[in-house]
Amino acid sequence: MFVQQLEPVADSLALSALVASLPLVTVLVLLGAVRMKAHRAGLIGLAVAVLVGWLAFGMPVGQTLSAGAQGVLFGLFPIMWIVVNALWVYRMTVRTQHFDILRRSFGRVSDDPRIQALVIAFCFGALLEALAGFGAPVAICSVMLVALGFDPVKAAVVSLVANTAPVAFGAMGTPVVTLAQVTGLPLDDVATVVGRQTPLLALVVPLILVFLVDGRRGLRETWLPALVCGVAFAVAQFAASNFVSAQLADIAAALVGAGALIAVPGARRPADEPVRAAVLTGVRSEDLDEEDPRREVLRAYAPYALIVVVFSVAQIPPVKRLLAEATRVFDWPFLDVAGPDGEPVGANVFSLPLLGTGGTLVLLAGLVTAVVIGVRAGTAAREWVATVHELRYAILTVTSVLALAYVMNLSGQAATIGQSVAAAGAGLAFLSPVLGWFGVAVSGSDTSANALFGALQVSAARESGLSPELLAAANSSGGVLGKMISPQNLTIACAAVGLAGREGDLLRKVLPWSLGLLLVMCLVVMAQSTAVLGWMLP
Repeated sequence: MFVQQLEPVADSLALSALVASLPLVTVLVLLGAVRMKAHRAGLIGLAVAVLVGWLAFGMPVGQTLSAGAQGVLFGLFPIMWIVVNALWVYRMTVRTQHFDILRRSFGRVSDDPRIQALVIAFCFGALLEALAGFGAPVAICSVMLVALGFDPVKAAVVSLVANTAPVAFGAMGTPVVTLAQVTGLPLDDVATVVGRQTPLLALVVPLILVFLVDGRRGLRETWLPALVCGVAFAVAQFAASNFVSAQLADIAAALVGAGALIAVPGARRPADEPVRAAVLTGVRSEDLDEEDPRREVLRAYAPYALIVVVFSVAQIPPVKRLLAEATRVFDWPFLDVAGPDGEPVGANVFSLPLLGTGGTLVLLAGLVTAVVIGVRAGTAAREWVATVHELRYAILTVTSVLALAYVMNLSGQAATIGQSVAAAGAGLAFLSPVLGWFGVAVSGSDTSANALFGALQVSAARESGLSPELLAAANSSGGVLGKMISPQNLTIACAAVGLAGREGDLLRKVLPWSLGLLLVMCLVVMAQSTAVLGWMLP
């Protein structure tokens, strides 16, 4: 059995944490400064994590490699399993031209590109995050914005920044469900506090989006629709997460936010031609003014309606129990790890949810979609294979970074970094969201970051006399702001809009927004730990 050590380097927590951070620093430097492609940066970061785990933290080579292999499997299933199937559904709608109909339908809501960014990247992106998550919203929304005439870089940046507020409740609430499982806290308690943090981001993000699209003029002319959309989204997310269901929080927020935005009179007013000429610098599809039969419009919306129905049915208790019976649990080979307290870690046992996972549910919805929109079985199969081929570098990036995360977690590197942050004492509440941000920056998944640091946040909170629910929620809420800089999300965005190899360019554009919003979340959590905003907590 390998027992994790928190201070393996010169018996110093600070030095050990510094060495443990080398894999993450390596990936970020290679992406941002060296401009290396994400899949190569991920593989080099993984190699650094293996060396640090073996040489500095004393994890046997065999167990280190086994930990990385588990990360690869987790990256393939369920993460890329969801992304592949979600994008497969999208590719089928492109094949039958129903995606063009959906795009024209969104385009007719408003011809103002600033409003289009809110409808597509923020509202529709939130719905996609609620249903699939794991990169699908960024990919699909980026493509839609490019088709409307957005510059590819701007479309990718807008989609990445928009993919923040809904992330904590994405993929039918998977991140908060995971957080509750690893911390032992009641799901309702955790979801309630997260639902009193992330809605604050929803108030700000729409305003940032119109600024990204059209600078100060966009903010000056469309602040009201953006604010109404953000307020409606925030109120719905708060209400659903606190009083209805964490799994339905983003669906409710996306639909209510879109409805409120469309209801604002100024949102449907035609945009000035100078605005359109300045903002839409890309190539606009020529068919946006084409009228579509109502029947075809309904078929264009059908794939997303089917996903909603399938996921909703899957939440019915008897159905949920039936799907759970297909889960396979087994001891992971060549892995026997104990935490610093000597207790075996959960990763020694691997759980494989064959039917209950989001990717399988999206696959089922996709099979029905193929029938509804008229895709033959052979064509659907070829589109699935083509989707895998299109995402091959994204798959390599995701699996290498998840392998890195698992090596860091199981060798004790992640725990050392977390313990170093927890040693901040009175500053713990301020730094707590940073741990979640760090975890998502590495893994690209709020779910993974919650699994990585959730239990640590709770134990540190109890040692410091802070609310365990507050710091657990802060892990998830801070994590959503690392999503836009995660290597796999950057790769997915680049692949979607034809910017392969330019992940570093996107990173430099979104990093300031990620850090700025992270600072806001840190201040919010710190204030919630005191009398200043303590009244916000249940």
